[in-house]
Amino acid sequence: MVDMSVSLAGVVLRNPIMTAAGTCGYVDEFADVLDPSRLGAMVTKSITSQPREGHPPWRLVEVPLGMLNAVGLANVGLQRFLDEKLPGAAGLDTVLIGSIAGNSIEDYVAVAAAFDAEDRLPLVELNVSCPNTQDGLVFGEDPDHLRKLLGEVRPALKRTKMLVKLSPNVGDIVAMAGAAIEAGADGLTLINTMSALAIDVEAGTPRLSRGSGGLSGPAIHPIALRMVHQVYHAAAGPAGVPLIGLGGVMRWSDAAEFILAGATAVGMGTALFVDPRSPKAVLKGLARWVQRQGCSSIRELVGQVKPP
Repeated sequence: MVDMSVSLAGVVLRNPIMTAAGTCGYVDEFADVLDPSRLGAMVTKSITSQPREGHPPWRLVEVPLGMLNAVGLANVGLQRFLDEKLPGAAGLDTVLIGSIAGNSIEDYVAVAAAFDAEDRLPLVELNVSCPNTQDGLVFGEDPDHLRKLLGEVRPALKRTKMLVKLSPNVGDIVAMAGAAIEAGADGLTLINTMSALAIDVEAGTPRLSRGSGGLSGPAIHPIALRMVHQVYHAAAGPAGVPLIGLGGVMRWSDAAEFILAGATAVGMGTALFVDPRSPKAVLKGLARWVQRQGCSSIRELVGQVKPP
């Protein structure tokens, strides 16, 4: 028997495989196709203080080796989420992580404070790839903006652990990770989608209604892997801050790469659109890999990639 459990900022997950925010509904919709008990954790759709319609169609298109999305954080808003969606967590046999987004520091703080009052959400994940309405700058693309945001959100989380989902659209991912850790992040998720564009060559227009969008899937996996490896060795590892590797995990070997690079847990997103039951195969493959490595726990392999 192999011990597949991991600790994410003090919260124990039965295994390291998680769903990514926005890929499996709000809370319990995914249970129709996969038993939540097979997962280490599930992440909710990103919730904002007020309801959001999101962008008009098309807002999700397939591209080679992945997909582009510009959903626009469409969600029912904080109050309806608490009243109508979160009660579904009572039947989940897994850890539920609340995803938070917003266009102002006040938005983030309001949702964080409300989530902190819910014992069904032991962890929250801040989606900091949102532009501040006051100056248009993205919180997760500037260290000072990120420190200021987390400095306000951190006091609102008296019970709940704070994960920060970092954007890859930066010049120095280690600097952003360091800023998040300095500001009190209990864990980091790497990476969010990468800014990209697809064009309809017959119409001569972008395929997404918004124009550009976020690229996810196998195309970004090597980039995400490099960033996890860098952040683990330069910032998170020395600080004892756990990482969630996210980006193009389609097979067990993709997840194993993240573990070796320094990730404690591994998120799956685009793969769920291809086969929502794929986490079962990934977890089975990981367990066999741990055995072949002669280890009794997957935790022994975190960050153990050998130097070239």
